[in-house]
Amino acid sequence: MRGLLVTLFPFAAIVGQQDLKDALMMAAIEPSIGGVLALGDRGTGKSTAIRALAELLPEIDIVKGCRFNCAPDSSAGMCEACSKPGRRATRRVTAPVVDLPLGATEDRVTGALDLERALAHGEKQFEPGLLARAHRGFLYIDEVNLLDDHLVDLLLDVAASGENVVEREGLSIRHPSRFVLVGSGNPEEGDLRPQLLDRFGLCVDVRTTSEMKERIEIVRRRDAYERNPDNFIEVWADATGELREQITRARALMGCIEVPEAILEKAVELCCKLGADGLRGELTLLRAARARAALDGAETVSEEMLKSVAVSALRHRLRKDPLDDTDASVRVERAMAEVLVS
Repeated sequence: MRGLLVTLFPFAAIVGQQDLKDALMMAAIEPSIGGVLALGDRGTGKSTAIRALAELLPEIDIVKGCRFNCAPDSSAGMCEACSKPGRRATRRVTAPVVDLPLGATEDRVTGALDLERALAHGEKQFEPGLLARAHRGFLYIDEVNLLDDHLVDLLLDVAASGENVVEREGLSIRHPSRFVLVGSGNPEEGDLRPQLLDRFGLCVDVRTTSEMKERIEIVRRRDAYERNPDNFIEVWADATGELREQITRARALMGCIEVPEAILEKAVELCCKLGADGLRGELTLLRAARARAALDGAETVSEEMLKSVAVSALRHRLRKDPLDDTDASVRVERAMAEVLVS
């Protein structure tokens, strides 16, 4: 258990929602997938699962004293201080999972002048924002479909460049900001802008379970957690450790995963069949299938693994057809039945 994170409901104790849990673990294994969007009913554990992911993330090495989580073994993508030549002391920290509140100001997100220091000492000192804290970790936005447009524009710029640029009050600061974007929301409350929707690698539909046994177990575990959080977390400590080790092993395996030519062809054929815009669909599909293989401890991507990630990788990339109101997930499954026949 890790400091402040002990108050979080354990990821391993979450009942059901396997698609969401798998998507989050795959994003933790392969950040280039592009993040996870969880859309669905209120009260289904979306935020609980996303915040609980922090307990599973392997620790990272950062330059000691760096305010931007710079990696010590990287010469590119560093802040100005860390990019200077010389030996760097390091320390290990938990990979960050940072919440971006809906009401956050631009200064809080990007960073701004430290007014207290400026007034007390007459010095211009940059105070890092949420984008600095999220570097090399996860940035989580609850109710992402309600996020202000100016913050959406800002996130799109940073996500595309991997760098946050702040120029105000005589300050000009650049620092790396590469993070896995995770969002949740209820589609009934509004749609996401297409540009932001396209930035999410995986999109998972989260629904309230109708299984009586599952609902009973969910209520039982939540009640036990609220009555005695420390004891509940201790009961699930071993299962949490096993999941963390599984992610660590899968990360180490990622470089050895092979994608057969036949699987690549099937991925491209599936995207063409669905009329997915651009090539992000194929790339996300392959990255997610590779992460799925690593999670399963396999060395080769199979057609079954491609099937298991296709819906979440492609359902939000389909063009809307005014003559076809079929659910996007059903359209993907229908195309899979034609393309992935083995």
